[in-house]
Amino acid sequence: MSSKYNRHNFHKHTYCVFEQVGQEALENLNLSYQSASGSQYYFTDLGVYRRSNHWGRAANCKWRLQSDENLTENRTKIGYARWDAFYRDNDVEKLYFIVYDAQSQKVNYAHKDSSEYQPEFVLRTASQTTQIIKSIRQLLITEAWAKYLNFEDIDLLRSQIINQLITTHLSLTEIKRQFL
Repeated sequence: MSSKYNRHNFHKHTYCVFEQVGQEALENLNLSYQSASGSQYYFTDLGVYRRSNHWGRAANCKWRLQSDENLTENRTKIGYARWDAFYRDNDVEKLYFIVYDAQSQKVNYAHKDSSEYQPEFVLRTASQTTQIIKSIRQLLITEAWAKYLNFEDIDLLRSQIINQLITTHLSLTEIKRQFL
């Protein structure tokens, strides 16, 4: 099965999660392209390696690095993505959903075309997704928001609120009202 993205178009309005790899992954590869910002790209038939000191927003793309802090201590990291891991991105379509890992208390977003998508997740535009993620991160790092709410276990309350933020169109205010 061929991917619709390749070395000629992967950098045009795409979303992708790169997996961090070590320096040894590039040992037998030749540099294919270096951007004006210094990011280096190594193309293969199956995907692309990217060495960069900036991840997240890259020009008109959203490229996240799934990183292992143990692989490198400096800011420059190397990521690899298969061509079929790239998905279209724009600011108007509802392409994103929120992923929350209660164990690590990390929140992130993913694309609706990824294998992580489940029908119970609410799809949102990129800006809507960013707003909800900010709210969730505040819920995780503070407790002031719970001051007037009725609960016994703040961790359970956080989990219930976050789950509703991810699976419903209710606002944070509407959800918190349920716990007055």
